[in-house]
Amino acid sequence: MNIFSFFAGSGFLDLGFEKSGYDIKFVNEYLPAFMSAYKYSREQMRLDNPEFGYQNNDINDFLNNRKKELKDFVSVSKKESLTGFIGGPPCPDFSVAGKNKGKEGDNGKLSLSYVNSIVTFNPDFFLFENVKGLWRTVRHRAYFEELKKMLHFAGYCTTERLTNSLEFGAPQDRDRILLFGIKKKYLKSKDYCDDEILSFPWESKMIYSMEEIQKCKWPTESVFKKDGKLPQPKKIIPELTVEHWFKQNDVLNHPNGSDFFQPKAGLAKMKIIKEGDVSKKCFKRLHRWRYSPTAAYGNNEVHLHPYKERRLSVAETLAIQSLPKDFILPPEMTLTDKFKTIGNGVPYLMGKGIAETILKFLESI
Repeated sequence: MNIFSFFAGSGFLDLGFEKSGYDIKFVNEYLPAFMSAYKYSREQMRLDNPEFGYQNNDINDFLNNRKKELKDFVSVSKKESLTGFIGGPPCPDFSVAGKNKGKEGDNGKLSLSYVNSIVTFNPDFFLFENVKGLWRTVRHRAYFEELKKMLHFAGYCTTERLTNSLEFGAPQDRDRILLFGIKKKYLKSKDYCDDEILSFPWESKMIYSMEEIQKCKWPTESVFKKDGKLPQPKKIIPELTVEHWFKQNDVLNHPNGSDFFQPKAGLAKMKIIKEGDVSKKCFKRLHRWRYSPTAAYGNNEVHLHPYKERRLSVAETLAIQSLPKDFILPPEMTLTDKFKTIGNGVPYLMGKGIAETILKFLESI
């Protein structure tokens, strides 16, 4: 099946779909640095270029000035196979920790642009990904429901779930709203009710349940000691720990292994924060035998290495996003842009799990 990707960033979600057997036909990303990283990582992994190219522009260009061009691309694609749109519009306007401007914010308006693109260009199915604030804040939830009504009026049935990346095996506590929709014409009446899909297998490709994860005896805090040893505790899930992923991705020898910010100040402070103390807004020290908090690297939020006197490296944060070992960001990309694109991305294993879930559903109908 064919995929048109919007707000693609450096391609974490796209890679999950591609590794699940989909064909990425079209890639749209506004920021040039992220688009360059997308291309570079694909070159390193020897993946094909999208048939309809890399589109480094605002999504609204297709709604206003290049409508025929994108309509033609989608038409050609739909003649070959079922065609889907995937995307997670920038979300700080809906985030509790963000700007909270909602649908009036510049980023908030992009959610409407994405929905307008779905309605205008009529893909067979779509995935919309965003922060849980769009679901849980009253005024943002009202906006989310307005967007769904637009999609239902355009002939789509939808299903949604608040999903955590831990459920798919990524070592990161990251909640996201996932909204999936498909043209009603592909469904039988027993498959939906009042525009809601009844039989979507949300949990079919999940590795762990949140109940199982929460029952584990995760360590809390340990005294920080540079390069100190700490035995693996019992009654945890090792595959969800940052230490497991650091070793699996060989982060110290990774091409991005030496990419980290050198502290201009605050080194003394870094030495006294306990391993596992993530209670503060700014300096959070990860615990090696626990999963990471949400990978949000910016707005003065600093994540520290569990047992080294420094911040996390780019290679380590790529591992926390569960990316394959051979995923590399370009050397010329600034550190700020590297951490920004990582923090914005969908964890790879989460994207792959959702891609496989959608595939299972499409095969079933």
